[in-house]
Amino acid sequence: MMVLTDPALRGLALDGYLASAGHGLRAALRDPGAIIPVIEASGLRGLGGAGFPAHRKWAAVAAAPGPGRWIIANGNEDEPGTFKDRFLLAETPHQVIEGALVAAVAVRAAQVALYVNPRDAATVAGLRDAAAQWAAHPLLAAVSAAVGEAVTLRVVESSGLYIGGEETAAVAAVQGGFPFPSLKPPFPAQHGVHGAPTLVTNVETLAQAGHILEKGADWYRGLGIGDAAGTKLFSLSGDVLRPGLHELPMGTSLRSLVFDHGGGMLGGRGFKAVFTGGPSNTLLTERDLDVAMDFDSLRARGSRLGTGAMIVVGEGTSILRKTAEYVAFFAASSCGQCPPCKVGTFQVARLLERLEAGSGGPGDLEALRNLAALLPGSGRCGLVDGAATVLASSLATFPAEYQRALR
Repeated sequence: MMVLTDPALRGLALDGYLASAGHGLRAALRDPGAIIPVIEASGLRGLGGAGFPAHRKWAAVAAAPGPGRWIIANGNEDEPGTFKDRFLLAETPHQVIEGALVAAVAVRAAQVALYVNPRDAATVAGLRDAAAQWAAHPLLAAVSAAVGEAVTLRVVESSGLYIGGEETAAVAAVQGGFPFPSLKPPFPAQHGVHGAPTLVTNVETLAQAGHILEKGADWYRGLGIGDAAGTKLFSLSGDVLRPGLHELPMGTSLRSLVFDHGGGMLGGRGFKAVFTGGPSNTLLTERDLDVAMDFDSLRARGSRLGTGAMIVVGEGTSILRKTAEYVAFFAASSCGQCPPCKVGTFQVARLLERLEAGSGGPGDLEALRNLAALLPGSGRCGLVDGAATVLASSLATFPAEYQRALR
């Protein structure tokens, strides 16, 4: 079932959108106290990667003492293979804004920052136009009355850097600084933009919120398969016939995603592996094709759903080469705050490049194993963990490729 990708909701001006949707915000305004309980009952989880129960973040901000609460709708999205957020912001920005306003009513936040990667100027311009339409609409005045002060929507362009999507880095960027991630605690819910309680949440999560308030928690739960709730946007790419964005029930199997919705393997090649949840996670292989694509099932398999990016690799494509490409991306994306991250990712990238070129030695392979064990947890954000995870997974899953590179 299409919820977020419904063609009827794409490219609409605000009046057209509110004629077709927008009923979730109206329901929220009728009973603000029911918003967080409905979100909890729905099973909505953070869809930016972590899968943290959405209601817990919302409730933490709502309960935090102090004025001046903020919401950051996080659309930075700069990881290879992930393109769901840019679709939402470009094609259906009113869904995202409606969800952000539902959250604003729930946590009594008057400042809403639509935090967007500036790589696509047309998307940024469209988002500014959408925000301006809301600013002139009487419904925003009703939201302001529910919050208790004038609600302001602002579009904030991120740095365009990968680290800018980390929640504390997003807070720093919205404040006007460089997006350096900071140590937690305190979490943004306690100490966010200018020290105020701040809800930082992914745009896909927010886009679901309005539909949940309109149609109910049971409806949303019923969209998933098994114990999983709702739908998920999967960014499918790589060696498949039909790459692109696929909205599917949460809990859809990997086999169904690749072979039914993705059309199978490109050129009749055999399925080799998939970088699950983007290149910062583990590899799954043919023995994992029947795993359900939801947060808990993948965690039980030792993997993660992440952003829902699925990069498919066919037979004949080198896992070592792909791993080298992704680790080089992380090395280039390090902000340099944490020496183990900056130096460690550089060293891993250098060793992988040498192995892939055929000029490595046994000592390089041992060094990679040591770095894969030493690097996790050594940085302020998850960048170094992502590089270490994909390295460790490729070493464990495809050891023969590394041995062949030595020969």
